[in-house]
Amino acid sequence: MTHLSDENFETFFFSLINRDAIDLRDITFIDPCGMVGLLDAGRYLSLNNKRKTLALPASGDVLKYLERMDFFRFAGRYFDLVPEAPDLSGKFLRSSGTDVLLEITPIEKSDDIHFIVGKVKKRAHKILEKHLHYDDNAINGFIVALSEVCQNIIEHSENTGLVGIQKYHFQKLNKNVVKIAVTDLGIGFRKSLATRFPIRDDMEALEKALLHGLSRHVDEGRGHGLAAVKRFVNRWDGKLSIRSGNAKLSIIPDWGWGKKRETGLAYFPGSYINIMLLEV
Repeated sequence: MTHLSDENFETFFFSLINRDAIDLRDITFIDPCGMVGLLDAGRYLSLNNKRKTLALPASGDVLKYLERMDFFRFAGRYFDLVPEAPDLSGKFLRSSGTDVLLEITPIEKSDDIHFIVGKVKKRAHKILEKHLHYDDNAINGFIVALSEVCQNIIEHSENTGLVGIQKYHFQKLNKNVVKIAVTDLGIGFRKSLATRFPIRDDMEALEKALLHGLSRHVDEGRGHGLAAVKRFVNRWDGKLSIRSGNAKLSIIPDWGWGKKRETGLAYFPGSYINIMLLEV
């Protein structure tokens, strides 16, 4: 395995479940989707007394990038790392005003949740404005929706989560792209919607939430952040995927790739949301 992202998370997660040790020494690329997925997969297994060993990438640049994204702030909690103290000499420079990334940020039930969501909003706005050239009204609408998705982790997932953002240049289209990953280990879409609707399985729950805009809230306007994200992604020709339980549902643009519906996947609680937005 030379890269870790949303594209090959299923292969990675299956290996993680069935092996005591995972070898990432050949990894040369990892994005926020791969990072938050890896961390919450490790957290899920460690909570079930299945702590794994993680052999870290051999690439110095990858290690420095992981450090820059605050990966090591969390990784040691859920994995036994090899080496235990990686060589991080010559760390990448940090700037609180960076406009290319948002470090992996925990979304937790705490007094500073509004500060955390505010940080996500501020950084996301700066990245989308500078690199994707979206107009202010569009950005503000998306930020409100993304904020609600983050708030929902606390409000109805009944757990905590992670969010990370990174800007890249997509050579295939010669355009900038922004990848946004949000994950949590909460009750998932099926259990959440089952409080109001009869739900057969995880795929039906994802379809009701994403395609039909249903929410567990009776109050109109509450719990519809995901539907707003979907509208934004459609408007700006982006890509969106959501994984919960043993199913994954994706909205794939003409320039994208992947399967729209996947079922029978290895069980992963909560939700794993990946968004890719394209420069206009």
